[in-house]
Amino acid sequence: MHLKITHTTRYRFDAPVTYGLQQVRKTPKSNHQQDIKKWTTTVVGGRNEVAFEDHHRNSVQLISFDRDAQSLDIVCEGEVAMTDTQGIVGRHMGPAPLWLYKHETALTKSGKATRALAQSVEQGSPLERMHSLSGMIRNAVAYKVGASQPDWTAETVLAEGCGVCQDHTHVFLTCARLMDIPARYVSGYLMLDDRIAQEAMHAWAEAYVDGLGWVGFDISNGISPDMRYVRVATGLDYSDAAPVIGTRQGGTGETLSVQIEVAQQ
Repeated sequence: MHLKITHTTRYRFDAPVTYGLQQVRKTPKSNHQQDIKKWTTTVVGGRNEVAFEDHHRNSVQLISFDRDAQSLDIVCEGEVAMTDTQGIVGRHMGPAPLWLYKHETALTKSGKATRALAQSVEQGSPLERMHSLSGMIRNAVAYKVGASQPDWTAETVLAEGCGVCQDHTHVFLTCARLMDIPARYVSGYLMLDDRIAQEAMHAWAEAYVDGLGWVGFDISNGISPDMRYVRVATGLDYSDAAPVIGTRQGGTGETLSVQIEVAQQ
């Protein structure tokens, strides 16, 4: 399957930006699941200062604002050939050690609710337990767009009983790590069955299973990733894999819009 992807991020400001830098993680990489046929990033209102690979092996672009800019457009587009691996990513690669993915973060800090959920997962093989955990989270946390806040922790998500894919993923990471299984956050693109246009990237989890390596779990949809899923960035939580993060001086009155299109070629 070939997918065509366009991802546009637009910033508008009432007052000029005197200085600003953005870290952009919107570029997928080729592996045995996905072959990047072409990919371009166009910047209007700024410039691409440098591209590098972070310790999670994510492709990162550092983009600066033009001086006194009141707008910045970052347009990424390309084509990806996909192969179905039934959610299996494979062996661990990169400079970050495997044990790092057992560490909790501010967003995945364990507490009473996550410990109770992890302890209630039925015994079985590590793979069976991860599938069981995914289903339990989907039952415990209703998918509801706009219900959560970006800074919600896994404990908050369980207490509220609702959230989006980011929230499902953080709960999964917290519980998997409590079960002594390395787990990481994944951001990427998902081709939806009912529409092409989207307003945000998708998020899912990967757990490291001996004998298989990294295996993906889309808790929100109750499946392991297939040919519709394009992996872009991974990390300990959302903050490591966010499509755009940055800092600036000036630029008050910000308006942000995101447009994503994912379609079969």
